[in-house]
Order: sequence, then C-alpha cells, then structure tokens
Amino acid sequence: MSRLLPRTLRARLTAGLVVLLALGCAAVGVAAVVGLNGFLTGRLDEQLAEVGNRFPASLEHGGRLPDDHDGDERGDTRRQSAGTLGARLLDGKVTNAAVVPSSGAETTDLTVALTAADRHALAAVPVDGRAHTLHLSALDEYRVRASAGLDGDVLVTGLPLEPVESTVHRLELVAGIVVGVTLVIAGVAGALWVRWSLRPLSRVAATATRVSELPLASGEVALPPRAPEPDPRSEVGRMAGAFNRMLGHVEDALTKRHASEERLRSFAADASHELRTPVASVRGHAELALLHPGPVPPEVTRALERIAAESSRMGEMVDDLLLLARLDAGRPLERRPVDLTRLVLDAVTDARAAGPGHRWTLDLPEEPVTVTGDAHRLHQVLANLLANARLHTPEGTQVTVTLEADPAAARLRVHDDGPGIPEDLQPRIFDRFTRADHRRTKTGTGAGLGLSIVAAVVEAHGGTVTMASTPGSTTFTVDLGMSGPT
Repeated sequence: MSRLLPRTLRARLTAGLVVLLALGCAAVGVAAVVGLNGFLTGRLDEQLAEVGNRFPASLEHGGRLPDDHDGDERGDTRRQSAGTLGARLLDGKVTNAAVVPSSGAETTDLTVALTAADRHALAAVPVDGRAHTLHLSALDEYRVRASAGLDGDVLVTGLPLEPVESTVHRLELVAGIVVGVTLVIAGVAGALWVRWSLRPLSRVAATATRVSELPLASGEVALPPRAPEPDPRSEVGRMAGAFNRMLGHVEDALTKRHASEERLRSFAADASHELRTPVASVRGHAELALLHPGPVPPEVTRALERIAAESSRMGEMVDDLLLLARLDAGRPLERRPVDLTRLVLDAVTDARAAGPGHRWTLDLPEEPVTVTGDAHRLHQVLANLLANARLHTPEGTQVTVTLEADPAAARLRVHDDGPGIPEDLQPRIFDRFTRADHRRTKTGTGAGLGLSIVAAVVEAHGGTVTMASTPGSTTFTVDLGMSGPT
C-alpha cells in the first residue's frame, strides 16, 4: 500500500487537492442526484394521486377500451398517460391487469401477462392510499397506489418510474463527465500551482544536495551560494533563512577546522624537521662514545647502547611524521613508470631475510606489472605491509603476497594466517599512532605510523587500501590505477 502513495511533497499536495475536490464534487453530485430523484418521484406520486382509480375501475369490461358513450368515468380512460398500470384484485387475487399503450398503438387490448411473482407483489401492496415502489418483471419499476373499490375489490393504479430513472441517469452521466473533466483540469492546474509555490523549497533542497556532495572531512571547503530567501513570513521563507544561517555556522566551523589542521600540519612538519638534527646528533655522540678505546664500565656501555637504539628509533619516527606532514600538505610525488613486480620481489626478499621464521609465498602474474608513481614511496608501502605481517604474527605464519593486474588497475594483496586483528582495533587500523595490543604483536616497538603511511601514500597515488581480518586470516588490499595519481 505504501508503494502506491506519492513520495514527494509536491505530488502529495497535488493528490490531496484532487482528492478533496473529488470528495466535494462527489458530495454535490450525490446530493443533486438524490434530490432530483426525490423531487421527480414526488411529482410522480402527485400525478398518481390525480389519476385516481378510474382506470382500474374500468377493467370490468375485460380489458378493452370502452367507448365514450359508456359513461364519463369510463371514457376518461382514454385520457390516461401511456404506461399507466391498472389492476383489480378480489379476495387477494388479481382478476384484471392492463397497461395503457403508447399513442398511435393500433391494438385496443390492454391486458398484460403477469407472472405469479408479479401477481403476488400486486396483492401485497398495502391498501393505504399511499404510493409505493413495485418491481414487476413484465413491466419493470412502477410507483403504485392501492385503494378500496365500491364492490369490495381493491383497485391498483401505477405509473412507470422509467422517465424518472432516465432523467436521473442522464444527470449522473452529465455529472460524471463534468466532474471527471473538472478533476483533470484541477489536477493539472494544481500541479502547476504547487510547483510554482514550492520553487523556493526546491532551491533549498538543491543547495542542500550540493552541500551533501562536498568532501567535508578534511581540507578547505567552499560551500555553495546560499539558497534564496522568499518572504520571511512564509513557512518556506523561515526554513530557507534557518538553513542559510546553519550553512553560515557550518562554514565558520569548517574554516576554523581547516585553520587548525593547517597549524597542526605546519607544527608537525616544523617540529619533525627541527628534531632531525638533534636526534641525529645524539645518536652520533652515543655511537662515538661506544667506540672509545679506553675502559668503559658495563653500565655505561649499556646506557650508551640504549641511547643509540632509542635515538635511531626516534629518528625513524621523526622521518615518518615529516613524510605524513608533507603528504597532508599535498606535496606532489614523483610520476615515473614503476615496475611493481620488481618492487614486490625486492620487498619480499628483504622481509624473508628479516623474518626467516615466517613462510613467505609469492603469486605474481607472468607479465611484469608497471604503474605510474613514486618508486620509493611504493616500496615503503610494501615494506610497511610486510613488516606489519612479520612483527604482529608468530613465527611459522604463512604470508602470501599476490599481485594482479588488468588494463585499468593493479591490485596487491598481503595475506597472513596469523591470529588476526582485534575487532575493536579494526575501524581505526589506518589511524596514526594506532598500535596493536599484546595479542597480535610480539614486541612493544613501533609508533603506530606504518599503516597510516601506507594509507597516505596510496591515497596520494589515487588508490585505495582496505583491510579484512578474522581469526586466522588477515588481508590488506591495495588498488592502484595504472595511470598513477592525477
């Protein structure tokens, strides 16, 4: 049922207008038909009262039309209207029944053949001097009136309802045609009127649609022009004004958010750049101290080794942060042909050397796969995905790297049969500083920037990266366009 209902406001208003008009026309039409039918039936009852019982009283002649000299009362039967019914009943049985023929009829025999049901219906007419509607199978609908005769008989006079019904049916036909034409015209005119009245609302909806299609998550956003505001005293005008004020607040919030993002990116880039030199200096001094030829206490040696290791780790983190800051700032990447097959081979070879306890499997196409992009950054994507599989799965885990290609895109999959990624971690796996817990990782190292770098580099190449993980199966899928970033 809901599928048949109009969905748009414009269609609902138009349909409601047409339905209300149809109900109004139907009420007027029914009232007119009922009123006309009652009026004509009343006039027919008056005629029936004027006719009296002269015609049924003349039926003692056997149903033949009497001559004028037979008496004034009998001669008056010639002046009865065509279709007048007369019946004489004695002891509850019909003894005579006749109908006045139409003008021009040659026969003088007025008798009518009545069925048993018709005779029973005539006998059942109350002798109260009032008109009643009676259906006779031989004659159709009649208004009849029964009165007592002088000889102890009952005289029934009737007039046909056919003229009344014909007039009423004609009125019904005319009213139906007029109402139908009126509804069609009203529907078209109503649709045009509603369309014109709702034009401001359509403009608001169009503006809202354009806003909904904008990427509001990040970056600078330029909102479309405001919706025109009609008369503020109208409902649509008040809604358009409220909508435009809301857009103003949204634009202010987006501007502040963009400015905050720019300050954060600038701070991260500047801090990373400034930290590279002191971190390298600390690492260099620690390594130089370890090379001192003189005797050094074991505690000092261990401290220096820890300083060198942590400064090296901090240096890698600073480099990663600087890379993310540059990608966020939209720094362009190199666009050169890259042999993706060779990159996969080199990355898996390095991973096999770093993780000999894992089982590494390659599934490569027969022909080399070449994409356009930055070879160094794509190698970093592969290295980070393989390092993620190596560091966060136990030894003996099988890691399968699959490369597929078609004329439009290249697809790279890194699958492992390790314990999987916890469900609560999966929605933010590509966020920065997201680290796996002890159920998946073997070490506490890592800043949680590897997969965020993967996502940023792939996005900068115009591609996508997705992840699907269940216990015993984790797959990272990278899709790259063959033409590279635009």
